[in-house]
Amino acid sequence: MRDLISNIQLIRGAVQTLSGTTANASALIDRRGFDSLAIYLETGTVTDAGAAAGFTMVLQHCDTTEADDFVDVDSADLVPNSDGNTTVSVTADGDDNKLIGGVGYVGSKRYVRAEITGTTATDAAVQILAVLGRANNSPVDSTGTTTAST
Repeated sequence: MRDLISNIQLIRGAVQTLSGTTANASALIDRRGFDSLAIYLETGTVTDAGAAAGFTMVLQHCDTTEADDFVDVDSADLVPNSDGNTTVSVTADGDDNKLIGGVGYVGSKRYVRAEITGTTATDAAVQILAVLGRANNSPVDSTGTTTAST
């Protein structure tokens, strides 16, 4: 089917404030009803990316909504981005208001979330954009919601 609008759902996560090395997990993306997922990292104001490594987004997954059950996704369940990476990093203080990049998920878990971790002195506002595709039933409502972990 060539109609893309009826076969994807977009979910924009809440703005998250990164501070230092504290990991910050997004709300959960529920994959029920969709066979594919890509998660993108968007920046707001990057006051300080942090030390040389900046801050990095990795994907985590689980079949429950229990926050402590989430684990990092194995590289075999990820589709690398155009840089060949399965993570997305920001190292420049000037990367304000940009769609930095994304990672594809091909695993089998129901829930996926992004975890963004900074380095010393990281101070930035970020959010995720999730694109769910290959809907089991279409057309779909093009705007979805996230799920809070418990």
